[in-house]
Amino acid sequence: MATSSLPNLPSARRAESTVITEAEPSYDDQLNARRKRYVVTMAMRVPLLIAATLLYHHLWIAIPLLLISIPLPWIAVLVANDRPARKAKKVVPGVITYDRALPPGTREIVDSE
Repeated sequence: MATSSLPNLPSARRAESTVITEAEPSYDDQLNARRKRYVVTMAMRVPLLIAATLLYHHLWIAIPLLLISIPLPWIAVLVANDRPARKAKKVVPGVITYDRALPPGTREIVDSE
């Protein structure tokens, strides 16, 4: 029977991992977050429409509720399709990194005669 060379850690500690890089969340995590935003935004539309229909006698309340609920599907699609912004890399102009710079060239002259 093969045994693991890993120490016996509690399962709660093994499930948690520490992120030590600046990597973006995985595609699946981004997709789940976008789906959640879409569902929440669309779920706000239903109560607004129901409230607008129940309050149709009071137009000063019903019309704003209706006007808020009209663009919600469009907003939900735009927000759900938008991916997180990329992190801006800090670039300092005029700074030379000598470890990546080319070595100085030689001035060798070749005579053609």
